[in-house]
Amino acid sequence: MAFAQPSTAVGVPKLPPLGAPGLVALVVLVLGTLLLGAVYGTAHGALFLIGGGLGIALYHAAFGFTSAWRVFIADGRGRGLRVQMLLLALAVILFFPALSNGTLFGNEVRGNISPAGIGVIAGAFMFGIGMQLGGGCASGTLFTAGGGNARMLVTLLFFVIGSLLGTIHFDWWVSLPSVPPTSLFQLFGAAGGIAVSLILFGAIAAITIFVERRRHGTLEQAPSSPRHGWQRYLRGPWPLVAGAVALVALNFLTLAIAGRPWGITSAFALWGAKGAQLFGIDPTQWAYWQTPGNAKALSQSVLADVTSVMDFGIIAGAMLAATLAGRFAPSLDIPLRSVLAAVVGGLLLGYGARIAYGCNIGAYFSGIASGSLHGYLWAVAAFAGNVLGVRLRPWFFLERSSIRRNDG
Repeated sequence: MAFAQPSTAVGVPKLPPLGAPGLVALVVLVLGTLLLGAVYGTAHGALFLIGGGLGIALYHAAFGFTSAWRVFIADGRGRGLRVQMLLLALAVILFFPALSNGTLFGNEVRGNISPAGIGVIAGAFMFGIGMQLGGGCASGTLFTAGGGNARMLVTLLFFVIGSLLGTIHFDWWVSLPSVPPTSLFQLFGAAGGIAVSLILFGAIAAITIFVERRRHGTLEQAPSSPRHGWQRYLRGPWPLVAGAVALVALNFLTLAIAGRPWGITSAFALWGAKGAQLFGIDPTQWAYWQTPGNAKALSQSVLADVTSVMDFGIIAGAMLAATLAGRFAPSLDIPLRSVLAAVVGGLLLGYGARIAYGCNIGAYFSGIASGSLHGYLWAVAAFAGNVLGVRLRPWFFLERSSIRRNDG
């Protein structure tokens, strides 16, 4: 008597083969969570796993800050920017009550609230240029590198170097005129801050609709997916809105467990400082590394650093997602001009993020989720940098008539 095999039964789809990269990523995520939890505590292991979830969400939703800004600047299409406004709206609704209260699930929490001044303007503007030349933002660099984009490894390397260089001059940038750390919920209360934020996000979304309809007549529709049901969420691509919801939820979990929102680039500075020590350079002589928190991080293993652990999780999660999607296929065939753009872009990304108190995640997403005025200032300056970066792209990428949308 013959029995039907479950994997080939009618209507029951097969699981995609993981292959070596997918298996490695899965093992890293599982063992990493267990080992980090055993050595540094349960919260540490959980944050590594959350990083993995962020990597999966970023990759499967192709949630790119860089491409969304470029498409709007160059082509007048605003769907990506509107989803970013939804992302921020959901974030402030969740974050403001917890941050104004100071506790979440019984744990003390604080926002990413930093001074808003010349350093933020200059750094965010540099970061904006770097986004378009490097081919991604901070989150985009990590998830595309983890997903097998070899060029983004170049961007990541010089992102780290640029971050280290930013720590050399950090004290000078901090000394420039700035407004003290201020949050909207401190000025208006949680409800008032949410209302002001939603009005701003709604106005930006309305502007994108006006521009897009004026240039194209109709609004761009979300592309159809070749997969549906659970297969779509396992293998991608996710709807962009689903990606935004996942990122907000995982950032909120980060706030609850780590006591502060999601960040990325402080780890890059730490990696750069650790690397510099290997070459006989002593970063402890620089003021940035003499503050208690940074000095402690530099004296310990990078695995003790929460931001580093989450970054490693993002890379592993994106590798797993890319394998599930059947798209993990690294290629070293990179045009020289593209490599040059990755070098210049990476340096600008790293240096800019350090002097601007964060990147598109720490300053823009988590900063605005925290109501920080520096987050809003960062967004304006970074957008201006993106405008210049878009104008510089054709020289590096020889793209004059088409808009590329496949980076971070």
